[in-house]
Amino acid sequence: MRFIIYGAGGIGGAVGSRLFQNGEQVLLIARGAHLDALRRDGLRFITPSADVRLPIPAVGSPAEAGCKDGDFVLLCMKSHQTEAALRELHAVAGDAVPVICCQNGVDNERMAARRFRRVYGMVVWLPAEHLVPGEVVHGAEGPAGLLDVGCYPTGVDRVAEQVAAALTDAGFTAQPDAAIMRHKHAKLLANLGNAVQAACNEAPRAVMRLLRDEALACYQAAGIDCATAAETRERRGTGIRALPVPGHERNGGSSWQSVQRGTGNIETDFLNGEIVLLGRLHGVPTPANLALQRIGNRLVREGMAAGSYSVDALMREIAAAQASG
Repeated sequence: MRFIIYGAGGIGGAVGSRLFQNGEQVLLIARGAHLDALRRDGLRFITPSADVRLPIPAVGSPAEAGCKDGDFVLLCMKSHQTEAALRELHAVAGDAVPVICCQNGVDNERMAARRFRRVYGMVVWLPAEHLVPGEVVHGAEGPAGLLDVGCYPTGVDRVAEQVAAALTDAGFTAQPDAAIMRHKHAKLLANLGNAVQAACNEAPRAVMRLLRDEALACYQAAGIDCATAAETRERRGTGIRALPVPGHERNGGSSWQSVQRGTGNIETDFLNGEIVLLGRLHGVPTPANLALQRIGNRLVREGMAAGSYSVDALMREIAAAQASG
């Protein structure tokens, strides 16, 4: 069994590092300066209790990975990068390799299922940052994060059980879940605040309530099953133990990191944009999510810094979207 971590940023780097430390075969697929640093120095993995360099093999593409029987591919890139990644993977691996969507959002599995026979969803609750090439900071342990997994669209099989067992042995909590997508839709509710944090360096409750209310109305109109807030709190409460990392302040989530690193892209179209899409399909107004989708894209398009918006400015954007219908 070999884990190919496709996208070795914060999430992929943390998952790959802990699997590697537990004796699993791991290969990272990365790019640019991050790949150069991994090849030169290994991955610097910083946790609440350790600061180590791990000699995890790293390559720049699926073609270099040489996929074979017994490999599991964990997609850990952001959703806007998924389609191109799947195209590259399918060209060299065919459609039989198991593909596990260790990602936020709910569209990655559908994209993967167009090309691959065995697709799995994974709910990701894991505080990790990747701001420096060759370095990942992971602010949790005992357990180190929640990574439940299940077949897409439903079910559990031997692959899901093997992956969950390996992740649990590596220090995470991971359960096979036959209804994984209802929990991924619940996780999306939290990720609607990613663009808020990127814009304002905070995610006020009043804004989050607007975003979630729109999303839940869309779910109801679309007939989408979503885990309840109580279910999510209970599972998350037993699935992660966040701890301070000496010398490192927890800055922000994945969208905040994209803006801070100046990547020129952001995942907002697959988070807030997912709710906007559902609203358009089912006749549900989604002005708050539309405003945040616009703001997230503006941040990266215009090269703005994280925290460029005040909460008042953000609320004015939402009010303008409401007024325009």
